[in-house]
Amino acid sequence: MKNKLGVVVPCYGAPSVLDELVTRLKISLKDLVAEDFVIVLVCDGCPFGSWDVIAQLCNQTENVVGINLSRNFGQHAAISAGLHSIQCKHVVVMDCDLQDSPEEISKLYKKALQGFDVVFGKRVKRQDSWIKKAGSVLFYKVYNFLTGFETDASIANFSVISDKVAQSYKLLGEQHRPYSYFINWLGFKRYDVEIKHSKRAEGKSSYTLNKLLNLALSSVVSETNRPLKLAIKMGFFFSFSALIFAVYLIYKWAMGGVVQGWTSVMVTIVFATGVILANLGLVGIYIGKIFDETKRRPVYVISDIVQKDK
Repeated sequence: MKNKLGVVVPCYGAPSVLDELVTRLKISLKDLVAEDFVIVLVCDGCPFGSWDVIAQLCNQTENVVGINLSRNFGQHAAISAGLHSIQCKHVVVMDCDLQDSPEEISKLYKKALQGFDVVFGKRVKRQDSWIKKAGSVLFYKVYNFLTGFETDASIANFSVISDKVAQSYKLLGEQHRPYSYFINWLGFKRYDVEIKHSKRAEGKSSYTLNKLLNLALSSVVSETNRPLKLAIKMGFFFSFSALIFAVYLIYKWAMGGVVQGWTSVMVTIVFATGVILANLGLVGIYIGKIFDETKRRPVYVISDIVQKDK
């Protein structure tokens, strides 16, 4: 039997706010669907003691399920684990650090009941540092250019999806699983709702600059071959430029001029060689992604599942 509403929360860090998160979630969800809900807390190999807190909450609280992954597989893999574990008429996906306010779920859910299969929360005023906001805008500008896909930097994972969207999402078998991109790719009827974005209750984001760069690279390589097309265009551009320069040198030699420019020739050779090596590296990354996909390893591995006995 399906619950009316399920909530999937990937957890990494912020163990001290999980009790408050569950309390506020239960109050908000009871106002919407009475007791017909389930909260799934997915511990993504957190080294800060989140699983101990989750296990205790699950043993003491009804309607709460704890899933402990065997190691850190990443936020989007944790979301997949949560979505695979439940079957509800609608599912909420949100972060654990209370920047996604449980009280805002009602806005998304009520809009979903109006016939929208996907409802995303649009953060009107992001409560993040200007560096993080600037980095986010820059990331999506580059991401949109390289993928040809329009992504709004004010929208993250906070969303409500219908059961048919969740079931369609489960059919996608790629190793790299950016949640919002997959949901958009599925193409169901969507609406964006303006929501309040709160300050982070504890700690700081686990996404370091290095992790963000790796995420950006993986996202672009996994979702589009446009960089390869750009590399081909760049190759044709340099080849055409070299041909024009060769014609110019032949003309100058034929007119009795002295062909000089050893320095410029060497710089051109070094630059072109760097471009070639970069393109070869890009092709290598794509081949590496193909290799990862052909291994068909599971996206995540579950170590423990805890739920209060009824």
